Amino acid sequence: MFRSGRAISSFLKRSRAPNGGFCRDAAAPPRPPAEHPPYRPFASTAGRTSLRPFGSLPAKVRHLPLWRSVSTTASIPLQTKEGLKLLVTGGPQAQKWVGIWLFGSAAWVFTMVVLGGVTRLTRSGLSMTDWKFTGGLPPLSDEDWLLEFEKYKQSPEFKRINRGMSIEDFKFIYWMEYAHRMWGRALGIMFALPFSYFLRKGYITLRLGLKLSGLFALGAGQGLIGWWMVKSGLEEPPSEYAQPRVSPYRLAAHLTSAFAIYCGLFWTALSVVMPEPPAESIAWVRGAAKVKRLALPVGLLVGVTAISGAFVAGNDAGHAFNTFPKMGDTWIPDDIFEMKPLMRNFFENTSLVQLDHRILATATLVAISALWWSTRKLDIHPAVRSLIGSTMGMAALQVTLGVSTLLSYVPVSLGTAHQAGALTLLTLMLLLNHTVRKPSLSLLKSLPQIVKPTTT
Repeated sequence: MFRSGRAISSFLKRSRAPNGGFCRDAAAPPRPPAEHPPYRPFASTAGRTSLRPFGSLPAKVRHLPLWRSVSTTASIPLQTKEGLKLLVTGGPQAQKWVGIWLFGSAAWVFTMVVLGGVTRLTRSGLSMTDWKFTGGLPPLSDEDWLLEFEKYKQSPEFKRINRGMSIEDFKFIYWMEYAHRMWGRALGIMFALPFSYFLRKGYITLRLGLKLSGLFALGAGQGLIGWWMVKSGLEEPPSEYAQPRVSPYRLAAHLTSAFAIYCGLFWTALSVVMPEPPAESIAWVRGAAKVKRLALPVGLLVGVTAISGAFVAGNDAGHAFNTFPKMGDTWIPDDIFEMKPLMRNFFENTSLVQLDHRILATATLVAISALWWSTRKLDIHPAVRSLIGSTMGMAALQVTLGVSTLLSYVPVSLGTAHQAGALTLLTLMLLLNHTVRKPSLSLLKSLPQIVKPTTT
C-alpha cells in the first residue's frame, strides 16, 4: 500500500520524539507512545493512498481514530472484535490452522473437478462397472485384470465403441476412473480427521460446526451421485445408433454438487481467516457496496455458465460445431427446436446446448467487462480494484480457452484447462463478493469519514 518502506522508516525517524513516542511536528512537545504510528493512509478519489503525518491533517479530521490496517488474515485488532462473531475460538493461531485446513480441502475439491474432467475427456468414466463403498483394491494380478476386463466387455460402451480395445488400453481407462474415485474417498478422510481434532480442541464454534457438517454430508452424497451418473451410462441406449454415455442431467447434477462443495469450503475458509472485509474508511465501504450490487449477479451468471458447460459435456455437444463465431455456415442452426417437448431442446439438443453455452459465455465476458468499466472511477479499496482487474483478465483467458478448445475438436489438454478455468473464474468471483461484503457494526463505528482538505 505504501510507496516505499525506506521512506516510511525515514519518516518515522524524523517524527520520533526523544522519549520514544511521536510528536506532531518539530516544535510540539513529546507525547506518550501511542498504540498506532502517527500517520494514517489517506485515500484520494482514485482510491490511492499516501502517507501524511498526523499533524498535517485538516483540523476537521484530527479527532478521528487512526485507520486500521487492511486485514486479510485473522489478526484483527481486539477493539474491532467487539460484537463480531468469530467462527473459530482459540485465538489467531487456531484461526490460522483451521483456515489452512479449509483452504486445503477446497484445493483438493478443485483437483477433483479437474481430474473428473480428464476422466470424462479420456472416456474413462464407464470402465468400472460396479461400485463399492470403500473403493476396494485395484486388480493386482493378470487374473484380476482379465476378470475386470470381462465385466467391461458386457457394457454397451465396449460393444458399440471399443470392440477392438486391448487389455493394456483398458488398464489406462480403469486407472483413470479408479484414481478419481479414490481421490474423492481420500478427501473424505482428509476432511474428517482434522474436523474431529479441531472439534475435540474446542476451536470450532457451533455455527461453523453446522456448516462443515452440512458440507461433509454433501461430500458423502457426492459419491452416490457419481455412481448414479455412471450407472446411466451402463444402460443400453434407447436407439441402436446412439452412443452410450451418461445422462447429461446426472452429469450436470454431479458437477453442480462438486461446485457447491467447493464454493462452500472456499467461502467458509475466507470467513475464518478474514472475519472482516478490508475497510479503512466509510468512503471505501460505500464503494464496496456499489461493487457488490454488480458483483453478485455477475457471480451468479458465471455459475450458470459453468453449469451449462456440463450439458455441453453430457451431450458431447462440443463436437457438434467446431467453428467460431458461426456454427457451421450459419449463425443459428436450423435444428435447434426439433425435439418435442420443447424444453428438451435446451438440455438435450446438441446444437442448442452449444449455442446456449456460447451465448452465456459471451454474456459473462460482457458482464465482467461492464463491472470493470463501471468501477474504474469508484473510490474503492486497492484490493477490490485488483480483484476486479484479475477477474477481467481471467474471463478473457477463459473465453480464449473455450474457443481454442472448440476449434481444436476438444483435445484433452485444452478441455481440462477450460474446465479448470471455469472454476478459477468462479473462485475469483467468490473472493470478490466476499471482499465487498458489509463490515460489522463495531468496525463501521470505528471508521473515519474521508474529508478532503480545503484549499486556500
